Amino acid sequence: MTTTEPSPASSSRLPALARHAAGGLLTLAITLLGLLLVTFVIGRVVPIDPVLSIVGERATEAQYQAVREALGLDQPLWQQFWIYVRDAVQGDLGQSIRTRTPVIEDVARVFPATLELATLGTLIGVALGVPAGVLAATRPGTLSDQIVRLVGLVGYSMPVFWLGLIGLLIFYGQLGWVGGPGRLDATYEMMLEFSMTRYTGAILIDSALNGAWDIFANAISHILLPAGILGYVSMAYISRMTRSFMMTELSQEYITTARVKGMPEWRVIWVHAMRNVSVPLITVIALSYAYLLEGSVLTETIFAWPGLGLYITDALFAADMPAVLGGTVVVGVVFVTLNMASDILYRLVDPRAR
Repeated sequence: MTTTEPSPASSSRLPALARHAAGGLLTLAITLLGLLLVTFVIGRVVPIDPVLSIVGERATEAQYQAVREALGLDQPLWQQFWIYVRDAVQGDLGQSIRTRTPVIEDVARVFPATLELATLGTLIGVALGVPAGVLAATRPGTLSDQIVRLVGLVGYSMPVFWLGLIGLLIFYGQLGWVGGPGRLDATYEMMLEFSMTRYTGAILIDSALNGAWDIFANAISHILLPAGILGYVSMAYISRMTRSFMMTELSQEYITTARVKGMPEWRVIWVHAMRNVSVPLITVIALSYAYLLEGSVLTETIFAWPGLGLYITDALFAADMPAVLGGTVVVGVVFVTLNMASDILYRLVDPRAR
């Protein structure tokens, strides 16, 4: 009876993967610890007294000291930071002064709106940006290349709030093609609250699962413009990077060899070249998605979109520092997670990285 022994290559690969996983987890832990340290320092240096924001200006000295001790602000800074890290690891980001509820509950309530908006914007950016970048790269110097570069430059340079205001003025105010600010009209908001089961917090998904197609259509009319603007900004970045990656690949020798062998041009571009372009493009798309998740504050403010960006903005104006810092921590965690996910996908797609 013979036994199959593991090959040296497979046996040596396991420790390498284990070391990589351990190194990734260590990097993640250090990054999150640094993020908590930054937010902790910001919370201590801003000229806002959290105790005074809670008790009010008419509180007695005894009330002020009692709340200060309850928050642990009478402890040394290192101990305050330890308490802050311990609570954050347990999911306790403090209590919002404005809503009087735990920040983590507020974030869980508003984050699906941001996730829905950023996801749709990214899908629009990828669907338009990748073909536009390929078109520009395969026809360098032509009119189509100039148009793609000009459209990308405008989207890359124009302030998002200006695009949002102009979009509302034209497509909502003048033409009436889209819904106004907010996620739904007031009537549908009541229907959503009392007659529909909430599964994910994303209105498009929940209304489809409930078969509420009237709510779905109204939600589409409201999300189309803000998601389109974010998608345009994302498209500008993705098309620019796709053009650069594709032009680099099309100058490689293996592309010339494929063309000499008589391979169809579409196969040369979309199979051989795109296979290598997709590797760095994964990181570009992940960074664009992270940017839309964390950078849609102005868009959510202009469109009164009840997401994480608007929540942080309102908390900042109300001097609600626990909500501001808690929302910032969540944004940082999302950004780090997306970076790690893109790194994993990068290694899955590119055998050289493994």
